[in-house]
Amino acid sequence: MEPSRFKNRILRLLEPEVIERLNLRRVNLPSGTEIENPGEPIRHLYFIEDGVGSMTNTFRDGFQVEVGMFGAESVMGASALIGTLRSLNKVYMQMSGYGYKCPFDSARNEYLQYGRFHDLVLRYVQAQLVQTCQSVGCNSHHDVHQRLARWLLLCADRSESSTLNLTQEYLADMLGTRRTSVSLAAEGLQREGLIKYSRGKVVISDRPGLESTACECYRLVRNHLENYIEVEQN
Repeated sequence: MEPSRFKNRILRLLEPEVIERLNLRRVNLPSGTEIENPGEPIRHLYFIEDGVGSMTNTFRDGFQVEVGMFGAESVMGASALIGTLRSLNKVYMQMSGYGYKCPFDSARNEYLQYGRFHDLVLRYVQAQLVQTCQSVGCNSHHDVHQRLARWLLLCADRSESSTLNLTQEYLADMLGTRRTSVSLAAEGLQREGLIKYSRGKVVISDRPGLESTACECYRLVRNHLENYIEVEQN
């Protein structure tokens, strides 16, 4: 397979011989598909071509909060290559799509060649760490109005669509807050003409306005995710 055929930004930068050694298999990834569960071995890596994945911290009482998001810039399961053989988080698809599945052994063998795949994985892990750290700070410092704007923009970037199929309950879980708080924040964004919200669907109608409303965390995460690829290309 030629790298140019891929949408995933990591796969596009790999040499054809590396692609072959990774033993990729195309897979459909419907919404809700479970990629990792806490305590379970990481047996495959996933390269998303289309769709959006989430990584959450889940607590004993069922409460969960998103600490990472995945799109075509990502490789899910990369932490296994640096020693995390059993997942610490729940990882699943929040928006349907497809991608490529890679056996862990194939990925590990290629990673240990210390070539471009090795470098890109480390760059991506660093970018994911920046995203997670920024989410923690954002959840404790910014109001729900700003956080909702940030999250919708990051999700839209990865899905490459201004229409997002999302329920209030799901948004509350992702932001780690109450459903009523998300409802009030969504109503506020709608009154300002930034989004159109109906049951189970959000349409971003004024992206520049939504970017102005979002906290600085959106631009920091977005720019870092773009930069880690640009550095490799240069």
